[in-house]
Amino acid sequence: MMTVHEVSRLTGVSIRTLHYYDRIGLLHPAQTTASGYRLYDDTDLERLQHILLFRELQFPLKEIRTILDSPDFDTDRALEQQITLLRMKKEHLEHLIDFAHEIRKTGVRTMDFTAFDTKKMDEYAAQAKASWGETAAYQEYEEKSRNRTKEEEQMIGGGLMKLFTEFGGMMDRKPADDTVQEQVKKLQTYITEHYYTCTNEILKGLGSMYSGGGSMTENIEKAGGKGTARFVTEAIGIYCGK
Repeated sequence: MMTVHEVSRLTGVSIRTLHYYDRIGLLHPAQTTASGYRLYDDTDLERLQHILLFRELQFPLKEIRTILDSPDFDTDRALEQQITLLRMKKEHLEHLIDFAHEIRKTGVRTMDFTAFDTKKMDEYAAQAKASWGETAAYQEYEEKSRNRTKEEEQMIGGGLMKLFTEFGGMMDRKPADDTVQEQVKKLQTYITEHYYTCTNEILKGLGSMYSGGGSMTENIEKAGGKGTARFVTEAIGIYCGK
């Protein structure tokens, strides 16, 4: 765990900015001590990396939160979009540099402004932004979460992690056990109540993500213990296959 001062030194993001990210729900610390000190874990730092990449591409903070909180957020997909946009930005800057060199050598002789054209990059960025918010699940999630306070968001997130803690306590049973299957139903109901309508199809997709690695798997393992993510994935597969 790292303090806000340590994260600031590591990333170059000011403490004031980190506090602001917390306040608007963009980046909550994993823990806040009784003395009010913010503590960040590896999952928080991974999210901060995505935030900084999207900020480098001049995405507004509200749109970054929309992307990162999307029910179907996928790290690989996001990185692919970020890399494409960064390459476009690099190409654009190289054109501007060449244009500036040409002006220095020959002077301004023609009114050529093509080097300043960012239409292609802007169109791709718009498509990338839109792709994260176009699903019915996300639109429902946005509606349900619109007026929630930070405390309410944390309480709901804590309730979700509690379900995975309970899954961890069931790993002495088979995934097909009635008690485990009832827990899967409980998970599905919780997601529907607090996030978006969790159909069996969506639940199956979530099950694959739970054990697919990255921050989601780490959070589940932290809550329920090593092996919980794979156990939940198997239990969901059985539940959705009935």
